[in-house]
Formats: sequence, C-alpha cells, structure tokens
Amino acid sequence: MATVELRFSALPEHVRTARLVAAAVARRAGVDESVLDEVRLAVGEACSRAVGLHQRGGIGGTVRVALTDQEKRFLIEVEDEAGPAAAPAPGAAEGGDADEDTLGLAVITGLVEDLEVANGADGGVIRMSWPVSVASVGV
Repeated sequence: MATVELRFSALPEHVRTARLVAAAVARRAGVDESVLDEVRLAVGEACSRAVGLHQRGGIGGTVRVALTDQEKRFLIEVEDEAGPAAAPAPGAAEGGDADEDTLGLAVITGLVEDLEVANGADGGVIRMSWPVSVASVGV
C-alpha cells in the first residue's frame, strides 16, 4: 500500500494542482481511464470545499490530500482544519456559503460510490474511493 500526501495552504489557486496530482496518482494506481475525470472533479470539489471552509472561518491552516493505492481500491482523503463551527450542519438553513457547501457535497455524492464525510473538533475529512483494475495493478 503506497500513499502520496499533498499539503497546501488553503488558497483556491492550489486546488488545480491537487486535481492534477490526484489524476496522475489514480492513473498510476490502476483506476480505469473512464473514471479519471470523476476522480479529478471529486477531488476538485472536496478541495474547494476545504479551502472555502478555511477562508470563511478565517483559519490559516493547510488542506491535506492523501492518495492511497490499496489492493483493490484507490482511496483519497481530503482533510481540512476548519473544525465544526465552519462546516454547516446537514439540513442547516440555506443561504450563501451553506448553499455552496451543500452543492459541492451533492456533486461529490454524484461522482463517488464509496463516500464518507465526517466533521470533528480538529476539522473535517472527506473519504472517497474507487475500484482499481486488477489488470493494471503493478504496472
């Protein structure tokens, strides 16, 4: 099991880099070519959400993206340091930033079959995974 980890300042201009790195590592891990656009878009949405939470909360921390090549799955975790106060609760009153967060999560949900979203005292994490083509493993 190999992991590539990317940490970046919570700035929108770094989201593109995260998308490109995720697509490259996913390809190397054996994720089917037809799914790479979904991986790229899901990572972009998750990173944009994390950056937005940091900026709205006035938090200067980093966003962490971990890309892990497991035996049969390719796992991506996007972690923020925003904490629960910056993340709108599910079903919270809509308006402005909450709408953006809800829309971003809806897009991710439509792209990823295996998805987990969690918020804790130290921040939140979005875990996403995709199957790896057995024929491509070890290439």
